[in-house]
Amino acid sequence: MKESRNRADVPQSEGDVNLSSLRESWQREHIDEETQALLEEDARYFLHQSLSTPCLNVLGACEGSFLVDTQGRRYLDFHGNNVHQIGFGHPKVRAAILEAFDHLPFCTRRYTNRYAIGLARKLAELSPGNLNKCLFAPGGAEAISMAIKLARMATGRFKTISMWDSFHGATLDTISLGGEFLFRNNIGPLLPGSEHVPPPEPLRCPFRCGRSCNLQCADYVEYVMRREGDVAAVVAETVRSTGTIPPADYWHRLRSICNRYGALLILDEIPHGLGRTGSMFTCQQYGIVPDMLVIGKGLGGGSLPIAALIAREDLDVGEQRAIGHFTHEKNPVLCAAALATLEVIEAEALPERAENLGARFLERLKSLQKRHRLIYEVRGLGLLAALILQRPDGSPAETEAEQIMYAALSRGLSFKTAMGNAIVLTPPLTIDEKDLDSAVGILDSCFSELHEKREQHPVNDASR
Repeated sequence: MKESRNRADVPQSEGDVNLSSLRESWQREHIDEETQALLEEDARYFLHQSLSTPCLNVLGACEGSFLVDTQGRRYLDFHGNNVHQIGFGHPKVRAAILEAFDHLPFCTRRYTNRYAIGLARKLAELSPGNLNKCLFAPGGAEAISMAIKLARMATGRFKTISMWDSFHGATLDTISLGGEFLFRNNIGPLLPGSEHVPPPEPLRCPFRCGRSCNLQCADYVEYVMRREGDVAAVVAETVRSTGTIPPADYWHRLRSICNRYGALLILDEIPHGLGRTGSMFTCQQYGIVPDMLVIGKGLGGGSLPIAALIAREDLDVGEQRAIGHFTHEKNPVLCAAALATLEVIEAEALPERAENLGARFLERLKSLQKRHRLIYEVRGLGLLAALILQRPDGSPAETEAEQIMYAALSRGLSFKTAMGNAIVLTPPLTIDEKDLDSAVGILDSCFSELHEKREQHPVNDASR
């Protein structure tokens, strides 16, 4: 028997809750017996964990911008775990995977291959500044781990500064850097030297910025850097996939602070790099170059797991040590998929498309804000957008965000909520404009329906 919880019982995190009364209600209405049997079998064999198992539904297919469940229902996917920059099942990626699998399904240690070399060369060509050395890993957490180790080797220091509420992966070292209670609480001793500072998030800022960041959070980074004196690196997400988008001056300040104190700047662009924010890498939106850049998720073309650490050439200092000695470091099939993905992003000008479509999308969302007072703020950069929901009394509208999410699912639109009251919208960069408009229409109808229900039944308002 599944445990039912209210939204307020679960710590805020980057994802939405998988154990709640609202989820159970949606499943009772939409899941048939065959699907329910599969869900129960899944729950029987997988370890349960927050945000994941037990699962919501069972998928039978995915294609382009759509998910298809085993009951044949199609959902526009504005979630995608941020792997679907080029959509699902892109023919060029599929062809590259099959070609590599037919010729070289694996590459053992001590050897290299043309797929891995081609991917490394392409990343060096695309990356800003002098970021022209790389290592590959099966996932983003491993790539962040490599970055931490390389920073220690290069600086002779071990301390890091990262942000509260951040997410860099679910391994023990990356949750030490990360700042989400859901991952860190009661897990035991974490990585020594992991210092944390407030993120540039005005609505949760301890410096009481209000809607506009006054950069006191950047000043605090310098304060910690000066007090500690021996910080190896600042590790941070350039923007958060929860919709936290720092002002331009923030990253210029942090770049300057790192230079002043001899710390490396490591930017985590695993969820939103590769075109989503309107440039190939999000740091290019701010006009800065980090010392290391970490990408992943979408690098596998919406299919295969691969991530990359890209570093300055002068940081190539680990020749006598093992930095990221992973079995699938130079897997030909993974590298072929990644190389094809980058070629698709370039050939189809997806960063430019994300910038143009994103501006239009943002305007449509702002028009929603004018009609629905529950939408306190609209945030966006390229095709990364978020609606921040807040009640008239100023409290975060967490229950309402979850209600909107399940109402949208019932209408064929899938997205996630984050930090309780943010609706995060990350469509494929290849999405048809008509589907983007359809998503806005679905959201509009969901907010209208919620308002009508509350007008009719104010006593049952879960937020009061």
